[in-house]
Amino acid sequence: MQRKDAGMRIRIERDLRDTFVEVCRSQDLAASEVLREFMLRYVQHLNPQPGQLPLPLNSDNKLE
Repeated sequence: MQRKDAGMRIRIERDLRDTFVEVCRSQDLAASEVLREFMLRYVQHLNPQPGQLPLPLNSDNKLE
């Protein structure tokens, strides 16, 4: 696994965060692990060929 040397801060509703953390714990997973996996799969889905930029999203967060 590569070294994790960057961070990201996001603002979300407290209830969502608390529920997310609780669900992750119930699966014996760290919330950060679940988010990293989601991000990796999302990038792979939109950017299946390494070295190319992902497809742009429009203002509705949908593929153009």
